[in-house]
Amino acid sequence: MAKPQSELKLGLSEYALTAYVALTSNHPVNGSQLSRQSGIPRARIYDVLETLMARGFVMESAKGMYTPIPPDEFLRQLRQEFDGVLDDLEKRINKAKQPPNQDVIWTMKGYDTAMGKAKEMISRATDEIYIRVAPEEGQLLDDDLMAAQDRGVAVKYISMGEVPISFRYQIIHPECDPAYPEPGTRFFDLVTDKSEILCGMFVEGDEDASVINWGLNIRFVLSGRDSLRHDFFHYFLHRLKDLDQALTPEEEALYAFIRADI
Repeated sequence: MAKPQSELKLGLSEYALTAYVALTSNHPVNGSQLSRQSGIPRARIYDVLETLMARGFVMESAKGMYTPIPPDEFLRQLRQEFDGVLDDLEKRINKAKQPPNQDVIWTMKGYDTAMGKAKEMISRATDEIYIRVAPEEGQLLDDDLMAAQDRGVAVKYISMGEVPISFRYQIIHPECDPAYPEPGTRFFDLVTDKSEILCGMFVEGDEDASVINWGLNIRFVLSGRDSLRHDFFHYFLHRLKDLDQALTPEEEALYAFIRADI
């Protein structure tokens, strides 16, 4: 039988966590009282209390009466232990690991996982960022992108929807809807410092199951970057040919910048 997630993550059994929470609501109590208020079988309650006392989370404040340490201290100690385990694991991994295989393209699932990776890449960028993003993802990443721009990173932003122009190098993708291969999907492409790419499509209403690709393969990275760069040229051609509109001075400057951005 699989262990509960709390036990796997915190090193305490579900009974131990349940007993501690029950104690915080009513204490001091004896073992029989704690068994009744927590729902833990009486045959197990004293083993559970011994575990909690051994960890310093519960004390016997009077003969046969039990009191928990304050919740803030309980949580602080758990966090400290958890961080220590992770620090030790990081040292072991760093000692054992070989250089990453940069020819491999990894896939990741989970919307929060993808957005977390995007934020990490943006925070580490030092030179440039190319991004093609729908307004839904833009709402989550625009502050991080603006912080990158403020620290001197050239953010080249292609929005797949009508949004305010906020970045120095930004366009609204022409004819956004026809650009998508099927309704209910959203492009997401991020390339940082010509060295790392995160790309794929989110399916509306099923974002957590959408597959996003991440990689360091230089051919894959540069191909993705070039595709995003050419979206800017698509914008310029759309203005000049489809709409028969002259470029504004700001667009002329942007064209010159992108044209030179090899």
